[in-house]
Amino acid sequence: MAAGRIARLRSYSLPRMTKKNRSQQSSLPGNPSGNLSANLSAHLSESLSSPPYLPLLIVLFVGSGCAALIYEIVWFQLLQLVIGSSAVSLGVLLGTFMGGMCLGSLALPRFISARQHPLRVYAKLELGIGIIGIIVLFAVPLVGNLYLAIVGHGMPGILLRGVICGVCLLPPTILMGATLPAIARWIETTPQGISWLGFFYGGNIAGAVFGCLLAGFYLLRVHDMATATYAAAAINITVALIGFALAARTPQARPADEAAQDAIPRASGSWAVYVAIGLSGLCALAAEVVWTRLLSLMLGATVYTFSIILAVFLVGLGIGSSAGAFLARRSARPRVALGLCQLLLTAAITWAAYMLSESIPYWPINPSLSNSPWITFQIDVVRCMWAILPAACLWGASFPLALAAVASEGQDPGKLVGGVYAANTVGAIIGALAASMILIPWRGTQQTQQLLIVMSAMAAFLVFVSLFSGSESEAASGVERQRRLALQVVLLIFSAGAAWLALTTPAVPRLLVAYGRYMVTWLNQADIIYMGEGMNSSVAVSQLAGGVRNFHVSGKVEASSEPQDMRLQRMLGHLPALLHPNPSSVLVVGCGAGVTAGSFMPYPSVKRLVISEIEPLIPQLARKYFGQENNNVVDDPRVQIFYDDARHYVLTTPEKFDIITSDPIHPWVKGSATLYTKEYFNMVKEHLNPGGVVTQWVPLYESNVEVVKSEIATFFDVFPQGTIWANKKNGKGYDIVLLGQVGPIQIDVNAMQERMNRADYMPITRSLYEVGLGSAVDLLATYSGQGIDLGQWLVGAEINRDANLRLQYIAGMGLNLYRSEGIYDDMLAYRRFPEELFIASPEIKEALREAMLRP
Repeated sequence: MAAGRIARLRSYSLPRMTKKNRSQQSSLPGNPSGNLSANLSAHLSESLSSPPYLPLLIVLFVGSGCAALIYEIVWFQLLQLVIGSSAVSLGVLLGTFMGGMCLGSLALPRFISARQHPLRVYAKLELGIGIIGIIVLFAVPLVGNLYLAIVGHGMPGILLRGVICGVCLLPPTILMGATLPAIARWIETTPQGISWLGFFYGGNIAGAVFGCLLAGFYLLRVHDMATATYAAAAINITVALIGFALAARTPQARPADEAAQDAIPRASGSWAVYVAIGLSGLCALAAEVVWTRLLSLMLGATVYTFSIILAVFLVGLGIGSSAGAFLARRSARPRVALGLCQLLLTAAITWAAYMLSESIPYWPINPSLSNSPWITFQIDVVRCMWAILPAACLWGASFPLALAAVASEGQDPGKLVGGVYAANTVGAIIGALAASMILIPWRGTQQTQQLLIVMSAMAAFLVFVSLFSGSESEAASGVERQRRLALQVVLLIFSAGAAWLALTTPAVPRLLVAYGRYMVTWLNQADIIYMGEGMNSSVAVSQLAGGVRNFHVSGKVEASSEPQDMRLQRMLGHLPALLHPNPSSVLVVGCGAGVTAGSFMPYPSVKRLVISEIEPLIPQLARKYFGQENNNVVDDPRVQIFYDDARHYVLTTPEKFDIITSDPIHPWVKGSATLYTKEYFNMVKEHLNPGGVVTQWVPLYESNVEVVKSEIATFFDVFPQGTIWANKKNGKGYDIVLLGQVGPIQIDVNAMQERMNRADYMPITRSLYEVGLGSAVDLLATYSGQGIDLGQWLVGAEINRDANLRLQYIAGMGLNLYRSEGIYDDMLAYRRFPEELFIASPEIKEALREAMLRP
């Protein structure tokens, strides 16, 4: 969930000491080389500002930001395959990632002498990042095997996930964190080089934004994680080579004595600045978590949406940091500017909350009106910028202003930047984890944003209080005292205003949680009888005028009491249960409304049913609002629920089952494509008992033919004798069920009907009759094809693999399309009556053949 940490934190290599402070530093007592440093600095400034060098310096910053974002996206995707994608797993992953950045920023100025050429140090760091980046690509599968051998559940399992993330991510992220103080020392070594700061920063942010979009829209959509990693490593190596070349060509002005630098006291009241910049980082990342969740409801939770949100956030940080760096060099009172930034953030957070709740969801936009996703992307960018850009700009400005506020003459710039950077990063870690794992599931997005407003006001208060304390206040002139008094009055007014803003922060519309990007088309048509925001998803239950209830997850209907949805949910259960001669153990991937899981409860042979569900809120709602439809499955003593990412559960459980049925969320939702990969289907196959059966839901709506072919071809690649069963709506294609079994499949139609006629199977027969499938012939007439017949249709279909997860990228391009009828008709053209599949009397076979031809 939260992305953009690397570039956001690394791109803060902006503010430096003022020109006045730098000139004073060169002539400080204890710095006998001051004149030599000045001469070398002048020579270096002249060489760096010449045309041949300037583009190369910009390339360093462009490349650093670009590679960082590519790595972040790839590593998050790569490690999620091992440790899962639940909120706990992502929290551990994010904490480890950003913790490494923090350690690197603190370690470099303490372990690397300031006398080493900063450009050479920076080049070595970039080279190390590139080398380790490639190692991580190959090491994760090996470490994953070790993890699987000793994995457990509960707290030991969480700790083990942390160890795995640490082994994989700490080495490269420590190096990434160290690049910031390294570059800071380079700029301080070249005083006149600060004049090019705007160019350097612009290149870094441009690189970060470009890396984010390059990875999300091209490298991972067209290629795979390996290609993306090699591209990032190539950028790192290129940057390193340029850095080495520049270090060889440019002399280094020796810094002041390091012991003397360490003895320089901190600026008065600097503790308040460190706390304030920590609170700023906390609020920034917590807000990003909140806004990503809300914007994903409005735009659709695709990989492209996350890339767009991240890119817009980075652009805002870039604009703000450039402005903050400008103010830090010219303002005599950077601490006042920092405090004002935190005060303005109270208004900016309120603005975002209002836009995301009271304005943007009501814009008259129906995404299904456009067949081109690229048109929709343009609207998405505008909506993101309108809501979150102001706050992102202010957070971007806060870091350089904080650096200027605590800088002392002669101070080691590496330690200065590393300390402020670490404070900001620690705050960011706390904010991201607290928002995603505690605040949102406990208090919701509304109260989370209210808390962020209050914390921004607290940060401002601390900064301003630090101005009024100590000897500075005692020595102030009368005019200065009056100014401070006026500032105190203004601060009280703004604090009262911040409290009012927090109290008036609006709540997320319940209809938005239910219908997401189509909310505006459902105004005044549905009654939202429940809305909740969980750790992993936002969920809702709606009721229509006719009494139909819909179960919504993250802005999308995932289950309902509509006839076509009830039929699909029961088919996922009854098809494999009736095909298996004596099912005893069942695994259901995804609880939803519980109807599929509940379909197994009437079977007398079923002794154990496991439900793997990522969101703890969902089974509670299934119990309360769909208990009648799901046979009260949640309360059945045969049922055990595991709250974990379904793929992670299948990957780590030693248990095998007679039936595994999967009804995951739509493949265009970010992360869900891991439940449609060849590797996942192989895991499912390995967890089937002999004669076991697997069913998999595949939607035809909100999709395109390329996506459907990829899903079917991937399934058939593992289950080559698999079959397809259709769930129609008004006689037209709607969605399908894929059915696979280890070995050949044969269906005894007469035996199936005999079972359905038994007294102990009457609840099962009634369940099917309620959805229009009152006999074995009716159920089996939904047959729509098998692998051996669809070979020609599936030629060229993309096999979805763990290494590329291509499905989520191609599916993200078709989420606003409704072409299910055409897709089903194209597929049905290859269907033939499978004589070898059905075992039945001639009369039953003829009846089945005729039933298949009925619309």
